[in-house]
Amino acid sequence: MQDQRQVAETIFKYALKAVEPAQLIKRAIRIDRHRLHCLDDIVELQDFNNIYVIGAGKASAPMAAAMEEIIAAKISRGAITTKYGHATPLQYIVTTEAGHPVPDANGLKGTETIKSILESATENDLVIILLSGGGSALLADIPLGCTLSDIQQCNELLLQSGADIVEINTVRKHLSTVKGGQLTRIAYPAKMITLILSDVLGDPLDTIASGPTVPDPTTFADAWEVLEKYKLLNKVPDSVLIYLTEGKAGTYQETPKAGDRIFERVSNYIIGSNHLALAFAREKAEELGYTVEIYSEQLKGEAKEVAKTIVSYAKEAYKDKSKPKPYCILAGGETTVTILGNGLGGRNQELALAAAIELEHQAGITLLSAGTDGTDGPTDATGAVVDSTTLFQAIELGIDGNVYLKNNNSYHFFRQVGGHLITGPTQTNVMDLIIVLIHT
Repeated sequence: MQDQRQVAETIFKYALKAVEPAQLIKRAIRIDRHRLHCLDDIVELQDFNNIYVIGAGKASAPMAAAMEEIIAAKISRGAITTKYGHATPLQYIVTTEAGHPVPDANGLKGTETIKSILESATENDLVIILLSGGGSALLADIPLGCTLSDIQQCNELLLQSGADIVEINTVRKHLSTVKGGQLTRIAYPAKMITLILSDVLGDPLDTIASGPTVPDPTTFADAWEVLEKYKLLNKVPDSVLIYLTEGKAGTYQETPKAGDRIFERVSNYIIGSNHLALAFAREKAEELGYTVEIYSEQLKGEAKEVAKTIVSYAKEAYKDKSKPKPYCILAGGETTVTILGNGLGGRNQELALAAAIELEHQAGITLLSAGTDGTDGPTDATGAVVDSTTLFQAIELGIDGNVYLKNNNSYHFFRQVGGHLITGPTQTNVMDLIIVLIHT
């Protein structure tokens, strides 16, 4: 069984390497004499006076480092904002580390630097934008009449409300002058190419990093409705309500919509996603002799319930003689955890613990659940790998898995029993992967 745990880790780490930001940039961009090739775009470099590189997100530093490696001194100016502890030494691009998931003063400073570069751009300039998960908080500004504290409070309330990322970013976009396509408004009429690492289910361009370079389908009224839906109208600062009310009344310019001419010279490309990570996981599993099934690319819901569903499906596959063994089930997405206890853990560790309980009397099945960013919840683990021996080992140590699960204490369960997957920060994020290996 230990061998199967190692195989699951091998598949995971292979998929992880495929979505390293530097690798993704190098696959997407190359220089050929005086031309820059970027997927569907071929740019004649002599047509532009300046090349600006800007970015925001937890992966923006390695993305920027790869850009420097490719176009080097051709970069006129550059600036990125990334999460504390995520910076990489850069030669041509200024880096600001800032707060995430709640914006802070450094985020404002970094965004001002980015805005100053874009404000200087003309139709004879090329702007390359690097976006990744976390960009919504790291690309930070303050709307008229509000303070940083007001925006921080509003963000914290939204993050704790149960609102999904689309809803949260609908509000964020309407408390900003850079999100929701508005970065394009600042840089227009420059030529813009945006390279995006997606951390959102379904890869919606208008939601990833709050879509600063794509048309925004949402309105001030939609933002108000989100606050109303989650009963936050009497909790957010008055200044936020005043700004949204005035926005609904037309006092402030709405985010730009589809068809706006500012998007005529903008190309947006998703260069990395959960779909890509799954494709590489599949490639590795097949190379190792597994028949592979993609169970879901849209995994969501309560982690422990998802665990029950997947293990139940795996048990059926184990018994199904039409599914050739060894068999591999892959899934991707992002589950959630409703915290009822006071333990320590994360959604992947919780899913793995719930799966271990379901696998107590089931030999032949190994399950790995892990995040691609290297951190699962406020812990140093990115997930865990389990099989039928996991609960047996816990019982021998006098540990009740159900008690730990009920207390949302998956981290301390695996700390004692074993099974943790620890990669350290990966500087990428394309959500989570679940790998199930079945042997008879």
